[in-house]
Amino acid sequence: MSGTILSFQDVVFGYQRYKTPVLQQLDFSLQPGRVTAILGPNGVGKTTLLYLALGWLTPWDGEIQLQDKPLSQHTRQERGRWLALVPQTEHTPFDYSVFEYVLMGRSPHLPPLGIPGQVDYEATWQAIEQVGLAHLADQSVPQLSGGERQLMLLARAIAQNPHLLLLDEPTAHLDLSNKARLIRLLRALQARGTTLLLTSHEPEVVLAVADDVLLLEADGTACFGPIAQIFTAETLSRIYQMPIRLVEVEGRRQVLWT
Repeated sequence: MSGTILSFQDVVFGYQRYKTPVLQQLDFSLQPGRVTAILGPNGVGKTTLLYLALGWLTPWDGEIQLQDKPLSQHTRQERGRWLALVPQTEHTPFDYSVFEYVLMGRSPHLPPLGIPGQVDYEATWQAIEQVGLAHLADQSVPQLSGGERQLMLLARAIAQNPHLLLLDEPTAHLDLSNKARLIRLLRALQARGTTLLLTSHEPEVVLAVADDVLLLEADGTACFGPIAQIFTAETLSRIYQMPIRLVEVEGRRQVLWT
C-alpha cells in the first residue's frame, strides 16, 4: 500500500454551534505502516478526533479523506473493512463469551444477514491467541477484569483485520506485564503493515511505539510530525504548561516533570 491512508484537511469541529470549536484547522496525513500517537491535556479532543476518523462525527468545516476519497463517500461496510476502534471501555449488554464477542469483529466482512464461516472462526481464534486470552475464550465477558476486557477489545479489532487501527488510551487499564504485551502486539501489527493511530497519556508508551506525534493544544490547534521533531521537552512543557525534561536512561528516552 502506498500514498496516504487517512488525511484531515483543515478540519474544524465542535459540539455546540456559536461556541469555540474543539478542533480548529486540523491538518495532517497518516502514511501506511506508521504509528501515530495523539497527545494533549484532558478535554482537547483526542477521542473526538478518533470519532471523526471513523465517520461517527461530521466536521463543521474541512474534509477527511480515507485512501484519497472523502470519508463520507465510503459506505459503512467499507469503513468497517478499513478502520477498527479499540475504545477505552465498552458496555456489554448481553452475556457473551470472549469468543463470541471477538467474533463480532468479523461483521464488516460478512454479507447482509450473513453468518460467520470457517475463515471468520479461524481469524477470531487467531486474534484471541495473539492477545493471550486463549485460556479465557469461553469465559463470560462480565467476569473479565478491566485489563482482560481491554485485551479482548484489541482482539476484536485484530479479527476485523483493518488497514488502520484506532486505539483510545489502550494501556489505561493494564498492569505492567500486560502493558508490555500490548506494546509488543502493536509493534507486531505494524510489522505486518497495519497503520496505527492511538491516544495516550503515557509518554513511555508513546516513546516505545510511535513514529509520528500529533500534539493537540488547549486552543484547538495542533502540531504534527516525526517523534524526534515534535516530542521535545520544549513542546511538551508548552502543551502541558509545566516544566518537563527528557533524559536518556540506558539508551532509552524518559520523561521527567517537576
